[in-house]
Amino acid sequence: MDDDTATKDLDPRTVLPGGPDITGLDRDTETELWTALDQLAAELSSATIRVDGDRIDDALHDGLARIGEVLDVDRAAVFVYSEDGKSIEHVLDWQRTSAVAAPEGLRRLSWYGDRLLAGDVIVLNCLPDDLPLDARRDWSTGDPPRVKSHLLMPARVAAQQVCALSLDSIDRFLRWTPAIIERVRFIADILAAAVHRHRQEQSLREITAEVARLGGRSGLESEYLREEVDHLHGFDEIVGDSPALRAAIARLIEVAPTDATVLLLGDTGTGKEIFARALHARSPRRHRPLVRVNCVALPPTLIESELFGHERGAFTGAVTARQGRFELADKGTLFLDEIGDFPQDLQAKLLRVLQEGEFERLGSSHTHKVDVRVIAATHRDLEAAKAEGRFRTDLFYRLNVFPIRLPALRERREDIPPLVWFIIHRRQRALGRRIAHIAPDVMEMLQRYDWPGNVRELENVIERAMIRSTGDSLLLPDGLGARVQTSAPAERGTLDRVERGHIEEVLQRCNWRINGVGNAAEQLGLHPNTLRFRMKKLNITRPAAPSKHGH
Repeated sequence: MDDDTATKDLDPRTVLPGGPDITGLDRDTETELWTALDQLAAELSSATIRVDGDRIDDALHDGLARIGEVLDVDRAAVFVYSEDGKSIEHVLDWQRTSAVAAPEGLRRLSWYGDRLLAGDVIVLNCLPDDLPLDARRDWSTGDPPRVKSHLLMPARVAAQQVCALSLDSIDRFLRWTPAIIERVRFIADILAAAVHRHRQEQSLREITAEVARLGGRSGLESEYLREEVDHLHGFDEIVGDSPALRAAIARLIEVAPTDATVLLLGDTGTGKEIFARALHARSPRRHRPLVRVNCVALPPTLIESELFGHERGAFTGAVTARQGRFELADKGTLFLDEIGDFPQDLQAKLLRVLQEGEFERLGSSHTHKVDVRVIAATHRDLEAAKAEGRFRTDLFYRLNVFPIRLPALRERREDIPPLVWFIIHRRQRALGRRIAHIAPDVMEMLQRYDWPGNVRELENVIERAMIRSTGDSLLLPDGLGARVQTSAPAERGTLDRVERGHIEEVLQRCNWRINGVGNAAEQLGLHPNTLRFRMKKLNITRPAAPSKHGH
């Protein structure tokens, strides 16, 4: 190729050739356009997550109309690749007027067709001048396409080429600036995720129907189905399809394409690190490192050096200069686990790097700049820590941009059977086992247990059970049955009454404190907001204090 108008990895700093600026936009107007595109990306992400699989084409068409209106182009189209990526499966397009031709004109150029199937980014500001010579000759034969400026942005999911977003200007030349191209890339990724999810839902329905046809034989069929559900979500280790888990995954998918700071909330063992890895894998930073820091595992005397690095001689034992985790995560993602235990005397320095992207290494006055996306996680109540002065208010609001609460295992008991089979499937080869059956009473016992250690505790129990099970049926370790909640109701109709009584008992014992030291939410293993929601749902209210003048 003899020009720079089509590349696989477009450098956003590249000066683009071709036509004039987009209708002569001034800086303020272009900034407004950036904001509009960012807002559009968020809206499209939310809309495509909620849409039913059968309505995916309608949702994509509506999205193309919004893209066309915001960018003021004459045509927007999505080329959907076949699953092998070697052909175009179908095309959806939006046109400003019926007079605009279908998006076929450029595709008749062999150069363009090759680039389209190769998954190249194509930026053509001034047609046909921006085309290479051989494509320019093809352009002049027959009826030239009615296009003056064109942008093609391919999108992949898990390295699989899924679709390409095509934008055309018919009546005027446009200059696709680097900032606009980068935002179009985000939007194309969102559309690709929707197409990919639709395909996986279709595949899952087919597999489910096949398992039903085979009579639902539990062991191997369940394992196979579990793998397909994992593939549907696109995350290897997030297992389950309960409403609570689906809500958390929906928020994850919504925020992943952005650079927004994410705060993962949930009990110990709910899978916060797995969610952090999934967020990074679906973000534009996925080709850069995900660097993890456990804030509670590092001694307070070392955490500053670990995060920000140090110079030679900064302290005893610092014989060489060393990069910190922020520098290692530059252009990537930093996962700050157990942020609720971050030392108070370093919170101001952390706040500065989050806000300004600047810090100094320990023992140096030289300022380093980094571009890092932060994902933080905690099982603690940061609002209570803020109220008690243990956590800076400004740092809390800087981290709490997009909170995602991960449900405890007791809140998604319907996910326990697929989780059990997932753990068995992953561990049985290493343990030399071949579990094919789980007795109904064993699975019922696993579902009735409250799992204070969440998925981590479930993994340990299932692994011990597999070690004990020398046959093809799972045998639970001794002692689990004694810890199962014996007050669990025999009939589902009594569940609300039992839950209401238990919550009221704990609230009374804690003097109705939901936040603060010794609060009821902590004793119940719930986030305070979750407890308030359940109290409202179960119509639990604090009794009025007796009047001082009462009898």
